[in-house]
Amino acid sequence: MTIPGSGGAARHRVLVVEDDASIALGLRMNLEADGYEVLSAEDGEAGLAMARAENPDVVILDVMLPKLNGFQVLQTVRREGLTMPIIVLSARTGEADKVTGLELGAEDYVAKPFSLAELLARVRAALRRGSRGVDSSRRTVHAFGDVRVDAAGRTVTRAGAPVDMTATEFDLLLCLIEARGTALTRDAIFMRVWGPNHHGTPRTIDNFVQQIRAKVEVDPQHPKHLQTVRGVGYRFDG
Repeated sequence: MTIPGSGGAARHRVLVVEDDASIALGLRMNLEADGYEVLSAEDGEAGLAMARAENPDVVILDVMLPKLNGFQVLQTVRREGLTMPIIVLSARTGEADKVTGLELGAEDYVAKPFSLAELLARVRAALRRGSRGVDSSRRTVHAFGDVRVDAAGRTVTRAGAPVDMTATEFDLLLCLIEARGTALTRDAIFMRVWGPNHHGTPRTIDNFVQQIRAKVEVDPQHPKHLQTVRGVGYRFDG
């Protein structure tokens, strides 16, 4: 059954990497009905090649794929600096698999069997996270050390050079900066960055913070700005 379109941005491009032909066809039909252009690949190698060549706006990525599995594709994409939102699909619903996907840089993790309506909503949410509009509260460039964070433009530079960040890494960094020195619990960070339906664990936050520290701290092992608050969570010191 096709889910009626409900706000999908016209001509955003979605790459579906799925080896089950019936699932891939259902996703194509529903995504196109919701206003998206759909690209598709049937195995991990083809999906990785298409992600590199086409730079889609969002990727829906199965885990159990021929040639390269979804986690290998995800890891390679992020290592190469591609930052498009990636939604992982998997019949593996254990917490360890969800944590692995999120730690490797997925924006979301959806378990099979899944609701088409819910998946379309997650695609829209991932796109919003990756390209939020400018509002008056975010017309600010935050500076610390040699790092500049442009909240409106959603860019980060270090010593004048661009820093590649996923949408979630950027949102987490901005979340801590905008807390203005207040220590945030991991639950508070989850609510502000992922929303109420997150699938992560405290370790998810810890790993994202480690990734961000590697990009913005002079000495990530002894961070000056992204501080751990023992027994609480994290605090930004400008």
